[in-house]
Amino acid sequence: MNTFWVTLSASVIVVLLSIASLPLLNNNANYLKFADLRRSSSEVADLVVTNGTIYTSDDSLPFADSMAISNSRILRVGNYSSIKKLARTLTKELNLHGKIVVPGFIDSHVHFIPGGLQMARVELRGVNTKDLFVEKIRKAVANVKEGSWLLGGGWNNDIWGGDLPMAAWIDSVTPHNPVWLARMDGHMGLANTLALTLAGISRNNENPNGGAIIRNNDGEPTGLLIDSAMKLVLPHIPEASVDERREALLRASSHALKRGVTTVVDFGRYFPGSSPEYPWDDFSDVYRWADLSGNMMTRICLFFPMETWSRLVDLMSKSGRVLSQWIYLGGVKAFADGSLGSNSAFFHEPYADDLNNYGLQVVDLDSLYNMTFSSDKSGLQVSIHAIGDRANDLILDMYASVASDKQIRDRRFRIEHAQHLAPGTVARFGEQSVVASVQPDHLLDDADSASKKLGCERAERGSYLFKSLLTKNAQLAFGSDWPVCDFWISSLYVSVSTRFPVNSFVMCFFCCLFQVADINPLKSIRTSMKRVPPGWEKAWIPSECLCLKDALNAYTISAAHACFLDKYVGSLSPGKYADFVVLSTNSWEDFATEVFANVEATYVGGFKAYSIRPEDKSE
Repeated sequence: MNTFWVTLSASVIVVLLSIASLPLLNNNANYLKFADLRRSSSEVADLVVTNGTIYTSDDSLPFADSMAISNSRILRVGNYSSIKKLARTLTKELNLHGKIVVPGFIDSHVHFIPGGLQMARVELRGVNTKDLFVEKIRKAVANVKEGSWLLGGGWNNDIWGGDLPMAAWIDSVTPHNPVWLARMDGHMGLANTLALTLAGISRNNENPNGGAIIRNNDGEPTGLLIDSAMKLVLPHIPEASVDERREALLRASSHALKRGVTTVVDFGRYFPGSSPEYPWDDFSDVYRWADLSGNMMTRICLFFPMETWSRLVDLMSKSGRVLSQWIYLGGVKAFADGSLGSNSAFFHEPYADDLNNYGLQVVDLDSLYNMTFSSDKSGLQVSIHAIGDRANDLILDMYASVASDKQIRDRRFRIEHAQHLAPGTVARFGEQSVVASVQPDHLLDDADSASKKLGCERAERGSYLFKSLLTKNAQLAFGSDWPVCDFWISSLYVSVSTRFPVNSFVMCFFCCLFQVADINPLKSIRTSMKRVPPGWEKAWIPSECLCLKDALNAYTISAAHACFLDKYVGSLSPGKYADFVVLSTNSWEDFATEVFANVEATYVGGFKAYSIRPEDKSE
């Protein structure tokens, strides 16, 4: 009997405990359900991109048809079945309708604000009548404040029959604005009467050495100044104002986005002979302003003159390298030589058309070494301009010496341009892990001149060796050098500027008169793959042609690696910013063969920053 009651009591207790525990079990189930919901909510996409051919520049998954974006970053890349799981009611969808998508392009070498300033100039190339010449000036001056200089260039009087322009042509439409318009070759310019007056030029002036003031039959200046006579006007052109430079940044950014460029490496208003303060002024007056005011549209990696390396170290110690999602502090830059076009690139052998000239070493090597050593020791990335084969060897030697301190570090030394290399030099880029920052479109202009200046065999042996560099494991980064093609064509100006202090605004303007290069990655990619200069029927050095994958990578992931931004941009990989470009083609095979495509839309951080169709709303 006692056994029965004990058993019954135990059973009752078990039942009661089970009943009492039901709320706890339910609460635990609810908790687990909430935890699952919370975990899944962290992977909800703001935007899903579907039905396309997405080239990621990520070797772990080179192609996909869909991707998910959340909070400006890539959430997942893959096939649609895996991406659709991340969509919710408020998720937007971008159907690509089979179009190709690539990562946002990174231009590894620009002068961004000078490019924006140049866009505001009067473009007179191709003008073929006096009336059109005057009309272009009339329209342009309507957008310029009274008293401000109107600048432009590119005119060629041969196109309209040979008559040289005169101030009298444009005085009536520019009564309140001084004007300076350079001829296409840079050897001559036209000033209106107001500009002549400001410069103090009258019939009483004598012709300067190496130049001429063109006069009419009465001895009065016509407004045309030749060669060194330009120095009488150029110093009177004022430095660009803060507002003008801010407008230039916005203009340049919009232009870059139209070309699919979402990040640029900006070497700024740093020109030989100009003040090293200009890039710092732009940093504080323009870039900081744009960042704080919400006016940044493209990501910027800034390089500063090497002589200011200690200032950059101080800034980085206070603020770090990443100032915001838009502004990154890159490193320092210096120059080793000039350019091929001006016979100032530094070579081991003399120029074929100037047998006593080996080019110019434009900096004292000891001074350059000391600055490079100090910059590197302080953790800064170093970038040096070198075009001739001897200049490249000198810089590679110096980099090897600086890196021989047994301090193993990821330096990513850069050589800007690396256009002409001696036998054996190519391998050194890979062996020393030096980035070759090159500009494919420059070869379009250099193909003819290189053969004349170096000789055909020498030119073809060592010029623009893109494929050879990659084969020898070099890091290749593509850029444009916008807004100038041959940066050192400015040597013409330097011959004038030695007689008066250099104004960086004038320097930028003068260099930009020869604008050929543009921010246009798709064109540069085609150039690197085809290498056919204007007027040619076949490739120049065809063995150096790249495939599409290598060319795209040089404008994306390799370019990001070259400036230490590969953690943030450069590939469509989870965790990186959702910067991507929608192209006009839906055939990868055709794209890889002919490289004909246009930018249809550019996205920065998952938001549409440019569309070829203005009526499109941002996703």
